[in-house]
Amino acid sequence: MKDFPEFMKNKRNHINSKEQNTEDIDGYFYEGAGGSQMAFWTCYSGRVSKKHIHEFDEYMVCVSGQYTAILNDEEFVLNLGDELFIPRGTEQWGKCIAGTRTIHAFGGKRIRRAEE
Repeated sequence: MKDFPEFMKNKRNHINSKEQNTEDIDGYFYEGAGGSQMAFWTCYSGRVSKKHIHEFDEYMVCVSGQYTAILNDEEFVLNLGDELFIPRGTEQWGKCIAGTRTIHAFGGKRIRRAEE
């Protein structure tokens, strides 16, 4: 597949650009019980994200393309099917190539709806 299915891209679940750590990417999210969230991101061109820290654990998997995660200055290159666990409090940022799609699970509330 070259894109996430349309049913996963409901307008009400679109991630506002103010909630992104990477410019010019497209993302959607879903909320689970207890405040956990999942996000699905597509990077249409090569991008670098801002350094940031989460107060909760994060899990990610690379669905296509390549994502290089930098955790506390250590690089992890993720290709198709590669997974990564990021413990809470870890300084992180990353870079992706055009066509990269990733799925993230957050152990807390990472994204706020535009109307919040």
